[in-house]
Amino acid sequence: MTKAELINEIAIATGYDKTTISNVVESYMSSVKKSLINGENVYLRGFGTFQIKVRKAKIARNIFASTSVPVPAHRIANFKPCKEFANEMRE
Repeated sequence: MTKAELINEIAIATGYDKTTISNVVESYMSSVKKSLINGENVYLRGFGTFQIKVRKAKIARNIFASTSVPVPAHRIANFKPCKEFANEMRE
């Protein structure tokens, strides 16, 4: 599902115009991004958690050039669904 499809589906379900829904979705995504950049997790009860994971520095291999490449420590965003959501996905 694309963002445009999501906006269209919400607009149909709620009866609001797509411009309003688009502004809400963009604001939501901006707020989640800001929180993650600031190192804060985002907890959405009944849905899941957007969290930051820290990857340690490591040495990777470029198998085509037969060289070692250092990869510095870095942070990545991760989504962990809640138990109910995960169970629904399994069914």
